[in-house]
Amino acid sequence: MALYTLDSRQVAAGVKGREFSAEEYIYQLLERIEKVEPKVNAFVSVSKEALDEARVIDKKIRDGEQVGALAGVAVSIKDNICTKGIKTTCASKMLETFVPPYDATVVKRLRDVGAIVIGKVNLDEFAMGSTTEFSRYGATRNPWDVSRVPGGSSGGSAASVAALECTVSLGSDTGGSVRCPASFCSTVGLKPTYGLISRYGLVSYANSIEQIGPIGRTVSDVVLVLNAIAGADENDHTTVGGKPAHSLRQRKGLRVGLVREFIEGAEPRVAKVIHKAADTLAKQGCGCEETSLASVQYALASYYTIAMAEASSNLARYDNVRYGFDLDPEGYEWNSYFAKARSNFGEEVKRRVIVGSYVLSSGYYGKYYLKAQQVRSLIKRELKALFKKYDILIGPTMPILPFKIGEKIADPLRMYLVDINTVVANLAGMPAMSVPAGFTDGLPVGLQIMADEFQEQTMLDAAYLFEQAAKVQRSPDL
Repeated sequence: MALYTLDSRQVAAGVKGREFSAEEYIYQLLERIEKVEPKVNAFVSVSKEALDEARVIDKKIRDGEQVGALAGVAVSIKDNICTKGIKTTCASKMLETFVPPYDATVVKRLRDVGAIVIGKVNLDEFAMGSTTEFSRYGATRNPWDVSRVPGGSSGGSAASVAALECTVSLGSDTGGSVRCPASFCSTVGLKPTYGLISRYGLVSYANSIEQIGPIGRTVSDVVLVLNAIAGADENDHTTVGGKPAHSLRQRKGLRVGLVREFIEGAEPRVAKVIHKAADTLAKQGCGCEETSLASVQYALASYYTIAMAEASSNLARYDNVRYGFDLDPEGYEWNSYFAKARSNFGEEVKRRVIVGSYVLSSGYYGKYYLKAQQVRSLIKRELKALFKKYDILIGPTMPILPFKIGEKIADPLRMYLVDINTVVANLAGMPAMSVPAGFTDGLPVGLQIMADEFQEQTMLDAAYLFEQAAKVQRSPDL
């Protein structure tokens, strides 16, 4: 039996029911990783302790001890989320030897419910990118067509799930970095409301807009992981109180708004799949109509201004005094030493730090950064008004299909434009997710579903309803 094809509920039920052992399941996954990694390049490291952790789960079950909801389930972790005793490099030479002394809150919570960390996965350096090409470990490749990008910056997370190298994964989403690769790899990816999930242990890119989110093959996978990791954390003052419990419900009668601007900016092949998805929801009893989000035209400029400004501030700590790679200061004058230390950032990171420093400078702060924050408030107000009329908003997650590796890498502006549909949710701090909508020319298309703040359950209801009706889930042939 190919245990690596099971979803998280099936794995946990099988392990608890002793239909198979966690050790057998993890062993099959390790074999799978060895087989497909040369083609996909999703992992930056594989855990040596995974089999030992599986044996501990099996022993607990044999001894009649309680195990958690994700008992034995293999999870990969994006390499900008801290894992105790396992290198966390952010795919950067700057942190190539950094081993965190603690687990991020989300990792600890997953371990507490029996999940097994099978390894760390690739990303764009410091999560700055939309293709997972900007990595010191080389580009991750899309399991559906290994000549194409998997999306980013959580490309390793989505690719590892799509390639059946793990069952679920954790990524981070600053401007679509969970949803973009979920769309390109035909997986389910969720960005929660800002504050629902702790960011403690996440290496920061842009504090005010980024969130950790789960990626799985099904909505069920995402619900299980979300329930495990959501909730207040004393180590992150931005988290909200309570411990939400989300469930799987096929809720009909939802009021659905199809965002015109998202559709108009999409390739015709993508738009066709999304119109079909809207028809599917309508056939399931949802009221679906076209609506407008006029402020989306300002979203991309606002997002990149804020994100790059916060990045320049966050990355100032990599001065080789607090954080950085091992560089002996002997023989260096301070300015040349600092320049040498900072030279180990990649080109895309340098670009964003330079732009961020510029917009924060005294002469341009009001002209750019302050204006971007005002636009952010405008977008949130418009979304709030729309959510009085609609339960969810939908559109294509990405306006284009997965493109060839190297196709846009020399043109930053073209690269940034692909984020146009996803950055809105980050600016507003609202939940959004991508679910597989279908395929065109053999390449995946994702449906983005957005809801109001802390209305994850409504969003999940719509996603599950669509998933069960559309039945487009399948796995690539690797």
